Formats: sequence, structure tokens, C-alpha cells
Amino acid sequence: MSLSPEQIQEIEEQRAQSAQTRRVVSEGMEKHLYTAHEVLDHGFVRVIDYMGDDAAICQAARVSYGKGTKSVQNDEGLIRYLMRHWHSTPFEMCEIKLHVKLPVFVARQWIRHRTANVNEYSARYSILDREFYIPAPEHVAAQSVVNNQGRGAALQGEEAARVLEILKADSNRAYDHYEEMISDDGQDGLARELARMNLPANIYTQWYWKVDLHNLFHFLRLRADHHAQYEIRVYADAICKVVADWVPAAYGAFEDYRLGGANLSGRAMDCVRRMLKGEEVTQENSGMSKGEWREFEAELKG
Repeated sequence: MSLSPEQIQEIEEQRAQSAQTRRVVSEGMEKHLYTAHEVLDHGFVRVIDYMGDDAAICQAARVSYGKGTKSVQNDEGLIRYLMRHWHSTPFEMCEIKLHVKLPVFVARQWIRHRTANVNEYSARYSILDREFYIPAPEHVAAQSVVNNQGRGAALQGEEAARVLEILKADSNRAYDHYEEMISDDGQDGLARELARMNLPANIYTQWYWKVDLHNLFHFLRLRADHHAQYEIRVYADAICKVVADWVPAAYGAFEDYRLGGANLSGRAMDCVRRMLKGEEVTQENSGMSKGEWREFEAELKG
């Protein structure tokens, strides 16, 4: 992981500070504040600020439902009920602000989640560092023959080494040309906003990303899934560990109903009922396409 001396000093100064407050404090989250959790070869995720905790979710729900919550025995039970029945607004009462350092191609996937507030490092104003994501050999894989947007088996031996050398050489060559085209004082050379267009998609960028818990759970449901691309999934996994400490009851319900659960179509549910009655169900008599049936079988096998 590559933190600049200025960033390290900033983190140390922030973690050294403390203050009394009347606002809600999550003890589990406090240990994560300003700490950089390493991701990939140069990336990280760190919490800058947060708002709310499990109790804030319940408080918001009880405002909405009024006296109806008297039958709820405890906060965890209420949170599980909210998650189970797809209630969203109580979870929106919690927010988190993250500082993330990530490759540009991962950022372009990430930004598809348009329900957050984002402020990215400006390559029009500042000069990007010579830092590129180079995958570990075990993550250099061939194109999947089943999934057009996924990878298959890892490349081996000389082929893997050849690909890695191309990635390293092309990245450094592009950055060499980037440096040639710009100047630190801004008096000579190409404008930074133009010079940046020659840089590869594996160069690292940084941003502040602020999102409420409901939309964060949606992000994590998609990006922490084993089908997600490895390079964004490891960021989601790092965030999951933070969220589990921040709102343990809400994360436990999310893990159970979303990450560990499954959404079945009407046809799939009909097949399950037929199977429970002892009927032999196949793809041919299920009413599903081959792709649907393959996914259905995968869910049943776990």
C-alpha cells in the first residue's frame, strides 16, 4: 500500500484527537476511523466519518410505525424484520464517508452506483503518481467461455509471465510519456487535463465516497458476491468488515437475507414445490431456459 508521508501524518494526527460528544457513537466503528485498510497492491479503504448505528435504524423505524413497534421484542428483531420485508428508509438514517484509493477501471465500475456522493482526485489540477495495479499471477486469467463478462482459468507459466510483462511495460511507458508531456510548474508542456488521456486504466485514483447504509447494502450485495469481478470484490469485502463492526445487527441481517439468501422467480418457486412433493423436475419440464436452470441448480446446491 502506498500512502504519502502527508497522508500518514494526517492519519496519525486525526487518530490522536478525541472529543466529547452528544452524538451517537458506534464503538465498533471508532476503531476504524482514519485507519487505512490495504486493498490490492497500492489501494486502501479508510473511514473518514459516519453517522448513526443500529439504534438509529430502530429509532427511525419507530417514528414511522408509531405504536406498532410495541410488539417488537428487541432492536435486532426489528432490524431483521425491516431487512426481511425490504424496508429501506430506516437504513438510510445511517451514513458513512470513505476515502478510497483504487484503479481507474475499478472506479468506473464503482461509479455505476449512482446513489452516493463522490469527489475524485483531479488529474486536471494535480499530477497522478506512478502507481499501477498489476494483478498477482493467480489472478491473470483467460476469458470465460460461459460468462462473456467474466474470467476463466488462470494462465500458467510463460503465458502468464508474458501478460504481466506487457502490463508492466505498457503502464510505465505510458507514464514516461505522461511525464514528458507535462511540467511541474505549469509553464511549459501540455496541459495536465490533456496529458492524462494517455494514461492506462490501471493507474490509481482516489476519491471520497459518502453513502447511506441502505444504498451501501445494495452496493455490497452486488460487489461482495462471488460473481463480481475480483478487483472490486476485494474492496467490497474490506468494507463489509467495517460495516460488520459499525452496525452488527444490521449487517447480520444483511448477511443472512441478502448475501446468504436467494431471490427465486415464480417458476423457480413452483419447481421447489414440485420437488418437495417428490416430483422429478428437469430443465425440460421446468419452464426455464438453460441459463435460468443452471443458476437455479447453483442456488440449490449452495
